[in-house]
Formats: sequence, structure tokens, C-alpha cells
Amino acid sequence: MLIGATARAAILVEGLSDQAALESLALRRGWDLIAEGIGIVPLGGITNIGKFAQALGPRGLGLRLAGLYDAAEERYVMRNLHRIGLGSALTREETEALGFFVCDADLEDELVRALGTAAVERVLEVEGELESFRRFQDQPAQRGRSTDVHLRRFMGTRARRKIRYGSLLVDALQLERMPRSLDLVLSYLRS
Repeated sequence: MLIGATARAAILVEGLSDQAALESLALRRGWDLIAEGIGIVPLGGITNIGKFAQALGPRGLGLRLAGLYDAAEERYVMRNLHRIGLGSALTREETEALGFFVCDADLEDELVRALGTAAVERVLEVEGELESFRRFQDQPAQRGRSTDVHLRRFMGTRARRKIRYGSLLVDALQLERMPRSLDLVLSYLRS
């Protein structure tokens, strides 16, 4: 979703899979983000957060901002929010108060845990990729790792697979089991 002239807010996300997951969740909740003036902006990597927040936030277009990021990037996000004047968040709670929510460890991890490995494997089967996943699991580099780690790594092994499964896993989840960070980042800008 691009930021248009009627935009009042933007959700900054690391990549296209995060965007796909949030768009699917909004659709399932019956929320029309475009009509509400909320855009989801994939950054092309978390290292671009400062540039996008500067351009879109209070010092740029003046949009209300929120964001979704991976746990490993937490300190980086906090430093950048402070650097561009969005607050001096020092804790996760303070960062959430600014509208930025963490995925532990990342979006795929959140979705796999919420859905469970057996259910994710059923989604793979429906998509015709279970056999390919089993071959992936048999690779020497994957031996000894847990199924949830296999699933997360498998989703990143082919172009656009993470994007597709971002939507598919959100669609497969019961709404009450949705990862907290996904629900909160959407709700933050709707309030």
C-alpha cells in the first residue's frame, strides 16, 4: 500500500512479508486501511527506518507513525526513534507507547508459534510445498534443528515465499490467536 495524498498515518515494516501479513489481518478484521488513511510502508530492511520516519513523520509529511520490527533490531529502532525526535524510548513499553511493536523473534516466528507447526505444515501441504519442505529438513545443514526453525528458514528460501506465507498464515489463524504485535500495530493507528 502506497502513501497517498489522503494518508494520515503510516505503519513502517521491515519488508513485504510484514506488509502482506498486516494487509491480510486488516482485511480479516473488516478494516479498510485505505479509507482510514493508513498506509503500510515496507522499508526494504530495518536500517532504513530513520530515513522513512524522517520523511513521513513529524519533520516530514507529518503523518502519525507506527511500526513493526524484529526483536534483534530493538535497540536500533529505539536509537533511531530518539534520533529523529519521536521520543526517548528506553524500554519496550515506552517504544510501544510510541506505536512501535516487536515481533519475537520475527514475524514468521510469531506466526508459526501462534498457529503451531502441525497447522503450518498443513498450509504447506495445501500449497503443494510439503514435499519440498521435507527435502529441506533432510539437508545436512538443517539436521538437529527444531521444526519451527525449519519452517521459518524454509519460508525464506525462495523468492516471494515469505510474502505469500505472511498472508497465508494470518489467514489460517483464528483471530483470537493472532500475535499481539500484529493486532496492536494496526489498532494503534486506528484509535
